[in-house]
Amino acid sequence: MARPKGIRLADASAPEGMVLYAIGDVHGRLDLLEEMHGLIAADRDGRRAADWRIIHLGDYVDRGPDSRGVIEFLVSAMARDPRAMALAGNHDVGFRDFLTPGELPGIFLNHGGPDTARSYGVDFDLSSRKTLLDSQKRLIEAVPGSHAAFLRGLDFSACFGDFFFCHAGIRPGVALDRQDRGDLVWIRQEFLNHAGLYPKVIVHGHTPVPEPQLRDNHVNLDTGAFSTGILTALVVDGADKRLLRAGKEII
Repeated sequence: MARPKGIRLADASAPEGMVLYAIGDVHGRLDLLEEMHGLIAADRDGRRAADWRIIHLGDYVDRGPDSRGVIEFLVSAMARDPRAMALAGNHDVGFRDFLTPGELPGIFLNHGGPDTARSYGVDFDLSSRKTLLDSQKRLIEAVPGSHAAFLRGLDFSACFGDFFFCHAGIRPGVALDRQDRGDLVWIRQEFLNHAGLYPKVIVHGHTPVPEPQLRDNHVNLDTGAFSTGILTALVVDGADKRLLRAGKEII
């Protein structure tokens, strides 16, 4: 009997000597992100890991109360240690694009952008295009250069061992190194409904679920932190996998 192409989650491993931590969508919940990093630090110390990576899966802004604080936390964490990594989510791309004068992408305006602006001390006036453009100008002036650079510099995917990390998922049938950036931050049903295995297990967020989904071919870590108060992370050490949840006991 022919072996199936690709790899199953049960058989997937991190690189030898490296512990992987992947964190789902944060959406302005600095409190949960700080708590999660505390849980990861304790877990890492307990394992005495020789090497590690913390991979944030995108959507740092919008909807929650402190998008500015989340970006500042990540900027600082990545400056302290480049093993802390941040990937782009669709909301982060929308925020980045909104910081271009005269560009008014709908994702930012219609899906939590005013919450992000408020975290920078800017209240949006949506009554007319003129007042909106003025609000945009004030937001551009309020966003620190380090935050704008962070948004511009976000990678769209990362790969370690048997795992491929991105925000939303991948397009089935397309090689991992040829995935479209739009798919990496936006795709849903074509990816989620695909039953076949991939060359690597896809670890992602983007689609909120009541509980983290661990499937043969993908792991969904978006547990809707901004509304549920639950932020989830996957830990991979060799072939061992476990979950961490901010605010709840370790699974």
